[in-house]
Amino acid sequence: MGIGLGIFLIVVGAILAFAIAPDAWEVVDLNIVGYICIGAGILALVLGLVQNRQRAHTSHRVERYDDRTPPPV
Repeated sequence: MGIGLGIFLIVVGAILAFAIAPDAWEVVDLNIVGYICIGAGILALVLGLVQNRQRAHTSHRVERYDDRTPPPV
């Protein structure tokens, strides 16, 4: 979810920052909101990649026993 959310925030932020005129809405400066969304998207993307890297480097140990010998105590 982190990678998808990061990409979504970057896209929405780029639309707000570059495609909308700065004076389109007088209450809030949409360009600044766009830059904030881009920054948050980059942060979410980096954190998502770090979490996926940690998840990919796990190790699993499989123990198999011969049916003729009892398992160790």
